[in-house]
Amino acid sequence: MPSSASPAPPTIDADDLTAAQVAWDIDPLLGGESVDGLLDQLDTLARGIEAYRGRVGSLDGSELVTLMGRFADFQDVLGRVGSYAGLKLAENMLDEANGALMAKVNERVTTISTRLVFFELEWAAAEADHVDAVLGDERLSFCAHHLRNMRRYRDHLLSEPEERVLTETSVAGAGAWVRLFNELTSAIEVELPAALVGAETDDETVVAGLEQGLSLLQHPDRDVRKTAAAAVTTGLAPGLRTRAYVFNTLLLDKSVDDRLRSYPSWISARNLSNEASDESVQALVEAVVRRYDIPQRWYALKAQVLGVDRIADYDRMASVADDESQIGWAEAKALVLDAYGSFSPEMATDAKRFFEEEWIDAPTRPGKQPGAFCAYTVPSHHPYVFLNWTARTRDVSTLAHELGHGLHAWRAREQGVFHQSTPLTLAETASVFGETVTNNALLAALDDAGARFALLAATLEDSIATVFRQVAMNRFEAAVHTARREEGELAVDRFGELWTQTQTDMLGESVELTEGYRTWWSYIPHFIGSPGYVYAYAYGQLLALSVYARYESGGAAFVPDYLRMLSAGGSLDPTELGKIVDCDLEDPGFWDAGLDIVERQLERAVEAAREAGRLGGSPA
Repeated sequence: MPSSASPAPPTIDADDLTAAQVAWDIDPLLGGESVDGLLDQLDTLARGIEAYRGRVGSLDGSELVTLMGRFADFQDVLGRVGSYAGLKLAENMLDEANGALMAKVNERVTTISTRLVFFELEWAAAEADHVDAVLGDERLSFCAHHLRNMRRYRDHLLSEPEERVLTETSVAGAGAWVRLFNELTSAIEVELPAALVGAETDDETVVAGLEQGLSLLQHPDRDVRKTAAAAVTTGLAPGLRTRAYVFNTLLLDKSVDDRLRSYPSWISARNLSNEASDESVQALVEAVVRRYDIPQRWYALKAQVLGVDRIADYDRMASVADDESQIGWAEAKALVLDAYGSFSPEMATDAKRFFEEEWIDAPTRPGKQPGAFCAYTVPSHHPYVFLNWTARTRDVSTLAHELGHGLHAWRAREQGVFHQSTPLTLAETASVFGETVTNNALLAALDDAGARFALLAATLEDSIATVFRQVAMNRFEAAVHTARREEGELAVDRFGELWTQTQTDMLGESVELTEGYRTWWSYIPHFIGSPGYVYAYAYGQLLALSVYARYESGGAAFVPDYLRMLSAGGSLDPTELGKIVDCDLEDPGFWDAGLDIVERQLERAVEAAREAGRLGGSPA
């Protein structure tokens, strides 16, 4: 990332390269209590809420304020103990003690929460006139949007005995299968040449985690990428049928739940939770599919840059940098904080706390959950950032991305437990915006044509991965949910067929999909734990790019509006949140405008490739 004109960076020590010392401290989540003590508190708080059984639909403003205050206390304790158990498990999913703790918390929380099912049912059944009147009480502003949203589910709720049964059995049902899948993927081993992972050993190969294997797909050497891809495919093979069975079981579970709750399609429940209509989501998906030419043009161009007739699936993430130097944690931290500071010193100050107060867990470790995420926890505490740091250039973008989530959570904490979080469709806005700020700040500091091209290419590829690949994965999900309902249990080969077809739809003839790639659907957690989630990435990316375009045109005057949107959390619906930053999410052309921004990224990358002497022919 640094300009080639810059002095050579100092030698990076091993701990800095692996972020070995960057570990979070999650014990404060418990507030000095034990897990059992917090679970006992939950039980006591639940008894206080149960006293309102039979009266929820007729409570006046003062009574509802008191009840929702008790619910807020309940949610705070629930969020603390649940987050603690979940983060412990993410640290090491192969540690039996962590698994047992997660099971204990889930089982006890489910038993307690089942007693409170009555509240949602009674609130949904309340007379509309009464609801409108009582929610006019200003004292309920801390939970009014949440309460209105709850009523949108009234056509999909079952009777109380049915809801209690479904809640009680959820831990031994879908929740258990999701945990099994996560443990299976955390245990995947990839055998790699020792030299590729910098291992100090006399052995020719070492066993690494899935994340390390996937990170090598960014390597500038094609032989390395091909070797890594083959190793990943080999590593996925042993548990493939088991993971397919887990997926089949969860597909069936969802189809039953959708049928019982009268959802018209496999995606409707997700759309409802995202405060989005089926029609608006379909409009987004169709807009992206219409522009599949953008990734196809880029990959055809990339083939020219890499000097091959046609790239393979393992080439898609290849770095186009002249050299792929590793980046230490200290340098990455400075880069990201400087970038956030260039946009808003206030945000940079908040971001520093994540580094200085042990809110980040970065190193890769055996048994650690793959991927990266930000855990909001609860407004009375603070968020945590989870990474698997491999010292690759894209890890810097991932750090900026997850910090964006963290800063969104931190700024929205004043909204309280009911309104801190946004729907998933807006949850990616701050993270993608943070990535964009970081990438553009870095771009402004580069004067070397090759370095500029490498960064512009990486930025474009992030957009392609977030918009087009996620929509292609949405199409895969739609295909497998439909096939499972129409055909019955799906064989491994059927999953591979649907995966390959939906990927080919996006890539066209620009990328050769190898036989091994047919199984790569089998490690993606979103399909398992959050069905229907992935289109939210495309939604958030296009919205964030549009928001950034507003910043480019408005300059410093735009910053207060952006910070106000983050601070609003989920207290408003997505349309109203968009209006704060001058984005009209109800405009049918909004998604096309966002896709035009991605196309301009492609055009800038083409121009930079020419300036760097990396192209001989016409633009792709």
